[in-house]
Amino acid sequence: MSRVVVVGAGLGGLATAARLAAAGHEVTVLEQASQVGGKLGVEVVDGYTFDTGPSLVTMPHLLEQLWSSTGGRLADDLTLQRLEVACHYRFPDGTRLDLPGRADAVPGALDDALGPGRGEQWAALMRRAERIWDVTREPFLESPITVRDMARLSRRLDHVAAVAPWRSMRGLGATYLDDPRLRLLLDRYATYTGSDPRRAPAALLTVPYVEQAFGSWYVAGGLGRIAAALLARVRSLGVEVVLGAEVVRIDQAAGRASGVTLRDGTRLAADVVVANADAATVYGSLVSGPGARRAARRIRRTTPSLAGFVLLLALDPAPPGAPHHSVLFPDDYDAEFDAVFGGRPVESPTIYVSAPPDPAVVPHPGAGAWFVLVNAPRHDPAAGMNWDSPGLADRYADQVLAVMAERGLDVRDRIRHRTVLTPADLARRTLTPGGSIYGTSSNGARAAFQRPSNASSLPGLYLVGGSSHPGGGLPLVVLSSRIVAGLVEAHSAR
Repeated sequence: MSRVVVVGAGLGGLATAARLAAAGHEVTVLEQASQVGGKLGVEVVDGYTFDTGPSLVTMPHLLEQLWSSTGGRLADDLTLQRLEVACHYRFPDGTRLDLPGRADAVPGALDDALGPGRGEQWAALMRRAERIWDVTREPFLESPITVRDMARLSRRLDHVAAVAPWRSMRGLGATYLDDPRLRLLLDRYATYTGSDPRRAPAALLTVPYVEQAFGSWYVAGGLGRIAAALLARVRSLGVEVVLGAEVVRIDQAAGRASGVTLRDGTRLAADVVVANADAATVYGSLVSGPGARRAARRIRRTTPSLAGFVLLLALDPAPPGAPHHSVLFPDDYDAEFDAVFGGRPVESPTIYVSAPPDPAVVPHPGAGAWFVLVNAPRHDPAAGMNWDSPGLADRYADQVLAVMAERGLDVRDRIRHRTVLTPADLARRTLTPGGSIYGTSSNGARAAFQRPSNASSLPGLYLVGGSSHPGGGLPLVVLSSRIVAGLVEAHSAR
């Protein structure tokens, strides 16, 4: 049995703590904030409950596996509801599409909304995506990525041809899709990893495939319930969770991680340290030594993921019959990516709206707790993008609401309260540099191999969460926890 300290109580940290505690290790979780969840955040205002992070669950079987592997049943703690309509899309030409939540219904819906033949184009692309998924799932998502994995892929010419590592997501998609609206639909999935579809690798075609193959799900009461349920789960397994405990250093002795030091000077000894913190923070300020400096330099050479600008809107009354999820596309999607990765707010952004028809998240029937998100540049005052500039957040919030109105969704006279969350706010809340949602982006063919690995160069230190392998988003973070727990078990067995 090892003494394990987990730094950070986001989904990755809690999931790893649960797995290790169930395996018999002594686990302590330290969280600098006053609540758990990290980017899986919750904001409650006057009886309105808002998820401030993910609003959709894909691959729910990974949560079921997490619970079962730690001696529980997911259904005892959370109620997952499958969405019949994954998302409502509004295209620049006025076309509307209700994309079904079941893969077999998608082609027909595309034919009905966009015209005959569009469904088969998309289905052909998803068959290619399924092939990529089959090739990459085990070596690249479910295992610690190694040079051996890369060599194994490179020896199979059929695998290399399927994944097409030299192609971008947009480039490969264009060989299947001739309708500009389908291409817009595909481009959006690059933002699931904080990336630019013009530069993201074709392997990210697995993102829409997974969403349609495994379905789109909502957690009754909001996705923040996942963190709350997981907190109860780890405590039932004997894990000590300490809130308001900021780690300022990962200690070392005899060339390995030996514990942590807190802001107040308290030191906790450990055989293993698991960092559920942004990798740039871990290597930039928590760990010292040549290996950490090399890792920090590698991260600085990558492209940070995009950030998000968020409005939490308490609506009373809410528009009746609003879709659970909506995406309002702009006229010029490329201009959006140019702005975001060029370090400036988007003048006419794509707008994502989550409007859950859930009575548990509003104070009374007829009200709505809406989460509105637009892609945004990271907070980087040194480069000229300062989201803390006086008045900027409120001006941009007004602009986003005006754009929503222009695209047929005007709720300005229904707003009873609004909360604005900028990339700077996310950076402060989660200690994420610049508020980059996913750490590094997937821009570039080598991005997956440049993402920090789960096993650090310092023996006894492991990284888990969206900024490390295999990446961001709920399912990948849960997979990350499984990988790290396996590495710790192997370490402890030696």
